Amino acid sequence: MLELHKNIVLDEHQKPFAVQIPIEEFERLEEILENYGLSKIMDEVKDDERLSVEDAKVYYQSLKTNVEG
Repeated sequence: MLELHKNIVLDEHQKPFAVQIPIEEFERLEEILENYGLSKIMDEVKDDERLSVEDAKVYYQSLKTNVEG
């Protein structure tokens, strides 16, 4: 499991209100969450219709044209 080196930030009443972690650990957490989200999306669409390579190229070209236009 990912080890976190956290510092708890206290308010003027000595109650915790935030946590600080090193940027490297934060970036690793982001990567883990993004990968988890991607795997969930992949699971959701695994039974969807698949495009042929040529159909996919046409589709992505149309997206590019719509964004640029």
